[in-house]
Amino acid sequence: MPHPFTGRREDRRLITGQGRYTADLHRPGQLHAAFLRADRASALIRSIDTGAAKQSPGVVAVYTGADLASTPFKTPATLVSYPGHGGMAVQVPMHLPLARGRVCFLGEEVAIVIAKSALAAQDAVALIEIDYDDQPVIAHPEDAIAADAPRVHDSVPGNLAFDYEYGNETATTTAFAAAEHVVKLDLVSQRVAPCPMEPRTCLVEYDAAEQRFDIHVPNQGQTTVRAGLCHMMGLNPAQVRVHAQDVGGGFGARSAPYQEYPILMWAARELRATIKWVGSREEQLMTEAHGRAISIKAELALDRDGTFRAFRMHWLCDMGAYLTPAGPLINTLNGSLTIGGAYAAAAGYGRHRCVLTNTCPTTAYRGAGRPDMAYAVERLVDEAAQQLGLDRLAIRRKNAIARAAMPYKNAAGATYDSADFAGLLDKAEAAADWGGFAARKAQSQAIGKLRGLGMAMFLEPSGGGGVPKDQVALRFGSQGELVLHAVTQNHGQGHETVFPEFVARLLGIEALAVELRTDDAFSATLTGNAVTGSRTTQQLGSALQLGALEVIRKATLLAAEHLEAAPDDIVFSDGEFRVHGTDLAVSMGVLIHKFRDAPVHPLNSEAEVPLTRAFPSGVHVAEVEIDPDTGSTTICRYVAVDDCGTILNHTLVEGQIHGGVTQGAGQVFGEHCVYDRDSAQLLTGSFMDYTMPRAGLVPPIVALEHAVSSPTNPLGAKGTGEAGTTGALPTLMNAMVDALRHRGIHHLDMPATPARVWQALRAAA
Repeated sequence: MPHPFTGRREDRRLITGQGRYTADLHRPGQLHAAFLRADRASALIRSIDTGAAKQSPGVVAVYTGADLASTPFKTPATLVSYPGHGGMAVQVPMHLPLARGRVCFLGEEVAIVIAKSALAAQDAVALIEIDYDDQPVIAHPEDAIAADAPRVHDSVPGNLAFDYEYGNETATTTAFAAAEHVVKLDLVSQRVAPCPMEPRTCLVEYDAAEQRFDIHVPNQGQTTVRAGLCHMMGLNPAQVRVHAQDVGGGFGARSAPYQEYPILMWAARELRATIKWVGSREEQLMTEAHGRAISIKAELALDRDGTFRAFRMHWLCDMGAYLTPAGPLINTLNGSLTIGGAYAAAAGYGRHRCVLTNTCPTTAYRGAGRPDMAYAVERLVDEAAQQLGLDRLAIRRKNAIARAAMPYKNAAGATYDSADFAGLLDKAEAAADWGGFAARKAQSQAIGKLRGLGMAMFLEPSGGGGVPKDQVALRFGSQGELVLHAVTQNHGQGHETVFPEFVARLLGIEALAVELRTDDAFSATLTGNAVTGSRTTQQLGSALQLGALEVIRKATLLAAEHLEAAPDDIVFSDGEFRVHGTDLAVSMGVLIHKFRDAPVHPLNSEAEVPLTRAFPSGVHVAEVEIDPDTGSTTICRYVAVDDCGTILNHTLVEGQIHGGVTQGAGQVFGEHCVYDRDSAQLLTGSFMDYTMPRAGLVPPIVALEHAVSSPTNPLGAKGTGEAGTTGALPTLMNAMVDALRHRGIHHLDMPATPARVWQALRAAA
């Protein structure tokens, strides 16, 4: 039964140290694993000597790639199923567990030690000796496409894994040729590390009799992790069960399996043992798939009166040494869906090239291509206003897609379902006191500070997925409790609070009598998608709504029988069934308890929804203040006005916006994975070098809602988990450039660290 506790149900457990993460799991007799990782980015492996490691105290086994050679592992599949430029198919280099013959990036798995304790395994790893033959490295995407560049993989000519185009090139070229003004910007959305609070960990149990694996691992969805593992190891879904109770963050990086997992599964099967591995922060920063890593050439064609005619985008996307399942998709299709952003430009064209380098592979990271497109579009809009001497608000109002034009098909062929950009702008202008900025700027100037005002209007796709539908089941228990079964994985969003409360409201019963379960035997029989793409409320929420309506339909028939009336005469409201026009009534709770002893409760129900897509949108406004003597920046004000459609829990929506804005601010002001260009060694391999956002970075955020219901799903919901990040990147960088224009600086790349800002100011002076 749910605990008798109001508020967000997870909080009591999590903030008192009672959360149960993968590292907290222990099994009798379990063995421990440690990995030997490549200490260089590109080299041939001449030999590996594991003799001393095998003799180390407590060691049970040591394996290298040669030991796994007879097992037919497959390379992880990508989510790209569409052709690229000229019909090009995505080029997927072979990526097998444990390097064989060569290593391609710093941190790649070379050997695994299995021992009776974690310390014994780590000690033995240090005894393995490898003779490497160093090869040329590529640490930068521009170097990867050079004519004389060495290949990261012999199987991928020119290091070009995928070349993707979208929109209408001819119409766009014509629009640019006829344009009265063209704005061009070279932008960088730098490589960042996901850094979830919980390190990557895996515990594998193998049942030899059933030939089944139980995998305990922090993840964003058991279905995608299971599918990936089955593909890599040639197993059927019945042989793999994926588990997690609490997950300390995902941000896109934990929606697919990592190479360590099939290695551990193979070893568990080989040794008929339970094996546990807990990764270190160093391993996390080196090998947990990074995000962004995109260079963008962005162009806007417009008339002198500010009317937009066309957008053109060229992206160079660093995929790292191998392709992750989501990496090429989020850098091509995801990014393309919102070319032109919230604006009614008639034409648009984009070409995105995904290239390989000797660096950590990249994947989805909060926003997954959408923040990068919003950043490019909104920086162009601000620069256009500046160059033409137009008001930034006015140029956005002039070109915003009208609410009456929805649904709207953009230049890439994506259909925006609904939005009210004019309403978003009005609400944001008022809440941010846009008109009062001049006075605040003067106050900052009086004390020697530079103050800037930035705005971004954006939208992004939410929903979708790899499985064609999402299923739920509602089951009533012997005590009258209701259990909601679903395929989802809460990793900070508050699922176990919001969805039981939602269903309880629909049924008119106590919320504490409803519980969400996503990791038991019954839930494993359902199908559905991972918690990615800001999809869960519109998909799972819609399915649960339909499930609750089915309960009400069945209960209406039971109520009619109980009240001796015709079903058509029964009216349901606030948890009570009433015979229309009379005082005869029975509550939902009474009907639930009446049949609690039945072998199968008559109100048990199932529901499913097909994949849908919606486009949440927003307008964010920020003010920053820069100290020109030190280059340090303070975010003084931040206003976020968002349209995420139907809202189930306002507090949780606000929390998602706050978290997303802070994560975006982290990228704007500090986060950056830096590789040495000559050696491809990671220079930001610890939190002493990698700048994480801290609590004081962002001031209290004014988060407002301007909801327009989506027509694409029964609930009318849109995503909100990534809106904060999508809005924060362009908003904060527009504010930074606005502050620096006074000193003759019209462009600055992220991250806007104090050193970079100070250097830019000195150079301009």
